[in-house]
Amino acid sequence: MANEAQLPGIERSESDDRIVCHVDADCFYASCERLREPALRGEPVVVGMGYEPGDTVGAVATASYEAREFGVESAQAISTALERLPRRKPLENGADGTDLERSETGYYRPVDMDYYESVAADVREILHDCADVVREVSIDEAYLDVTERTAWEVADGFARHITDRIRREVGVTVSVGVAPAMSAAKIASDFDKPDGLTVVRPGEVREFLAPLEVDLLHGVGPVTARELREMGLETAGDVAVTDPEPLIDRFGERGRELYDRARGEDDRRVEPRGEPKSFSRESAFADPVAEPDPKYEQIETLASAVVDRARREGALYRTVGVKAVLPPYDVNTRERSLPGPVDDPDLVDRIARQLFAEFDSAPVRKLGVRVSNLEFAATDQASLDGWEAASTEATADEPRSGAAEPDDGEPTRPATTDGQTSLNDFS
Repeated sequence: MANEAQLPGIERSESDDRIVCHVDADCFYASCERLREPALRGEPVVVGMGYEPGDTVGAVATASYEAREFGVESAQAISTALERLPRRKPLENGADGTDLERSETGYYRPVDMDYYESVAADVREILHDCADVVREVSIDEAYLDVTERTAWEVADGFARHITDRIRREVGVTVSVGVAPAMSAAKIASDFDKPDGLTVVRPGEVREFLAPLEVDLLHGVGPVTARELREMGLETAGDVAVTDPEPLIDRFGERGRELYDRARGEDDRRVEPRGEPKSFSRESAFADPVAEPDPKYEQIETLASAVVDRARREGALYRTVGVKAVLPPYDVNTRERSLPGPVDDPDLVDRIARQLFAEFDSAPVRKLGVRVSNLEFAATDQASLDGWEAASTEATADEPRSGAAEPDDGEPTRPATTDGQTSLNDFS
């Protein structure tokens, strides 16, 4: 779809405003845990560290919306979270291990970044399929420039197509903001969570921003918000009509940026963060498939797709990998590295089939093919004969249930959106 013309029947001029989507997953870690354990749906879920007996240090990574109703928040001390929402501990006979009412307790789960990254890779695959330009900001959010894919008249339908695909094919929900600028799209995505869709059309941005508290301006944290209020600026509308010079005196060049953003002026372009680290394609079956033939046919199709993408991007690859997802959501990856960078479709197909062989009779709900360790600079390509000689000593990686599956690009900063705090650098 990347090279398709604009939507039929829609005319666009060079002066038309860009169409930017900000896609933000809803309580992503908690959503992943519910994907793995469907019984957690609708229940208070806290993902974090330090809640086991004897643990002395810990923090909340994210809390579901149900848990937030009890006052549990991201980055909160786990001890505080446990006071506000005691942990539900089932006993062997099925009773709760607490004298509290069941409705006053919640589920606690440890952080599993490998698993979360594998789910994020599935989401990223859809985002790259829906947009020509994707800027991945963190494990659970990204900007998309879809100017060449849709038009303002139907932008809401296009955004809903993205959310529906992610819900149907991955199983998590996202909220999307659509606007002609990145900062406005970011604010819009948080406007109607969870599973929200807010479209701010050209000419409506300043009106949309005006009544918002200064805390909601993109890039404004608690300290800056307090300082803005000390200057008598309570809303984005106040900032938009004030004299910018005091803002510049107080905050430097960032003051000018705050003034511009409050007025809806943001000319930043959606640009990818560096070169991609891998190319992958995945496909889900309507129901788990155990028969080998349909799976190998899909392997062939996916292998062809990733090799074609690598050629279009001018990339060689050193590693070939496959992914097999078994019910309910048991993620398994295998990969094999080559002695040198290659561009060889037949080789990718053959290795993918070999790596997938152990799953040829297993029920598979989703499978994927990936090439990684990319090289974009001109380089000597390893010969097929050279690889065949070395391949007799090469073996697949050990199984990694729930292993990370990076996709086109990688997050470059920890996730901090939607009340989710980072515990590490997820790249």
